Amino acid sequence: MDRAYPLDKYRNIGIIAHIDAGKTTTTERVLFYTGISHKIGEVHDGEAIMDWMEQERERGITITAAATTCFWTPSDLEKKKENEFRINIIDTPGHIDFTVEVQRSLRVLDGAVVVFDGVAGVEPQSETVWRQADKFGVPRVCFINKLDRMGADFEKSADSIFKKLTPYAIILQLPIGSEEKFSGIIDLLKMKALYFEGEKGENMIEKEIPQELQIKAEKFREKMVEKIAGEDENLTSKFLKGEEISKEELKKTLRKAVLNNKLNPILCGSSLKNKGVQLMLDAVCDYLPSPVDLPPAQGTNPQTGEIVERKASDDEPFAALAFKIASDPFVGSLTYFRVYSGKLVKGSYVVNSTTGGKERIGRIIRMHANHREEVDDVFAGDLAATIGMKNTRTGNTLCDENNPIVLEQISFPEPVISIKIEPKTKADQEKLGTSLKKLSDEDPTFRVSTNQETGETIISGMGELHLEIIADRLKREFNVDAAVGRPQVAYKETIKESIQSEGKYIRQSGGRGQYGHVKIRIEPMPRGKGFEFVNEIRGGIIPGEFIPPVEKGVKEAMDKGILAGFPMVDMKVSLYDGSFHEVDSSEIAFKIAASQALQDGAKKCKPILLEPIMRLEVIVPEEYFGDIIGDLSSRRGKIEETFDRLNLKVIDAFVPLVEMFGYATIIRSITQGRGTFTMEFDQYQETPGNIAQEIIEGKRK
Repeated sequence: MDRAYPLDKYRNIGIIAHIDAGKTTTTERVLFYTGISHKIGEVHDGEAIMDWMEQERERGITITAAATTCFWTPSDLEKKKENEFRINIIDTPGHIDFTVEVQRSLRVLDGAVVVFDGVAGVEPQSETVWRQADKFGVPRVCFINKLDRMGADFEKSADSIFKKLTPYAIILQLPIGSEEKFSGIIDLLKMKALYFEGEKGENMIEKEIPQELQIKAEKFREKMVEKIAGEDENLTSKFLKGEEISKEELKKTLRKAVLNNKLNPILCGSSLKNKGVQLMLDAVCDYLPSPVDLPPAQGTNPQTGEIVERKASDDEPFAALAFKIASDPFVGSLTYFRVYSGKLVKGSYVVNSTTGGKERIGRIIRMHANHREEVDDVFAGDLAATIGMKNTRTGNTLCDENNPIVLEQISFPEPVISIKIEPKTKADQEKLGTSLKKLSDEDPTFRVSTNQETGETIISGMGELHLEIIADRLKREFNVDAAVGRPQVAYKETIKESIQSEGKYIRQSGGRGQYGHVKIRIEPMPRGKGFEFVNEIRGGIIPGEFIPPVEKGVKEAMDKGILAGFPMVDMKVSLYDGSFHEVDSSEIAFKIAASQALQDGAKKCKPILLEPIMRLEVIVPEEYFGDIIGDLSSRRGKIEETFDRLNLKVIDAFVPLVEMFGYATIIRSITQGRGTFTMEFDQYQETPGNIAQEIIEGKRK
């Protein structure tokens, strides 16, 4: 079968936002409008589809589906098949404990719509997702939503984007009226006013700009034209000469600038009141990239290690990235993947080049706005899911067996909090293991381990909420009743000084002896850099086959820690000298020697404890401001800044995670239930001496 839509008419986008900025409503409206546009000429009237969505919302199907396909014809074009765009929307959750979800989505997106709350403007998580999008180089447009709400202020919100996120944002639309008087949108490219009529705002009516807004619109248009013209030499000279620049020239130059991450258009509207969503869809088609607009996907050949590229084309060898594993109650495990090149036919075999295993593609499924479609094949640029993959995890590459490639992995943050979990009955005991495995397959920031000394099962994640939801899912989805213990902070250990250290393991009494001898240099590395092992052995002082056991010995000693048994991080260990015995040397002897060298050396390098520091935003009514500040200070909090938002106070602070357990209850009682907060992991920092001492002694007991 041939592809139904040309590649340049594909848009793989995500809608990303701070929690409560209206992401789900926006996604719902997108599905609603595109659903209708695709059902023209069929019997369904809009209601039927919308009802369908309502039940769907109760069941949470589309909202949890990782990727939904819909179709849209930009409003400037005639409604016919060849003008239609295929838009794949990848869903991203808003809560920061699930930052990994946003990250893995951004990895497979081509463009994004960032939704902002018109009252709050840029919030902390908006900054987090914006920075993540910067990291992956994702072009994006901004949609300032909720302009119908009390206290909404378009210009203030746009200003917060300029100040906090990027000076390269560019205003393309202005709202007509605000709060309950918000009635339409001025399009500065067309210089027309647009109103949304009909029960669901589906009829877009174009009128002249209201007289009282004419001067303001001209002023904003002038700024917009100047910013776009600055991206192109010809337009710059036209602008300076005062010549008229056509709408087509402006759009073409703006598209190029957005693709190169030079400009970010700002749009406005209210998803709930059905205003502006169609124009946002137009902007997705006009300015965000198709797979063809992006540089080829890069990866390495697992056999040779050299860098290889795959262009977005059906004729290239098949390469795809698995970006989400979901347990589905009806079909078992669904693996969502993004095809970067080539095509995939059901029934064929692919290689998981990350693990080296082979997988058979049994069924291929595409998610549409309101149903699943089984397909026989998928092409470059497509997003789809397959059922029943045994050994594929998030971030693995699937590819053609004759042309192996490993695409860049998605790197995930380490968990910062752990709790022990115990099944309540014997029957739960058996189900617990398999259920936890399924959940950890789905979510790479969720880890399961066993405490070797006590035999307890320990689960670790990104925050209290993360683990609460895991426990809740165990009960609801897997019917496992389990008791969870108190949360424990994932401390780490590191060193502050460098040292050279020697380790010898020699046993030479009777029978075959053991001989391992190493000299290593231990040095601290900057925070967050992890661990680096350097082999400086030249001229075979230690034979090559004993080098990996040395690294393994060092790592094992680091995992055990030296202060209180927490894993050691941010260290560089260089093996620079040693000796071996022709007969008695063995891998195990070198492993033990290296382990000893590390433990002895690290104790002399001023070892310290590190604790996770959380970035916190608290929003409270003014009268509780003093109490909250006082409470945060008692938790070793560092206040970064405080500012007003309407009649509320916003506090940005950094607080150690260990001081934040149960904070939800505390803030409720201080503010009589009117305060809210969001918290995300920021970085590891040194634990103050007196507190470190308590932790070490507590651990040794």
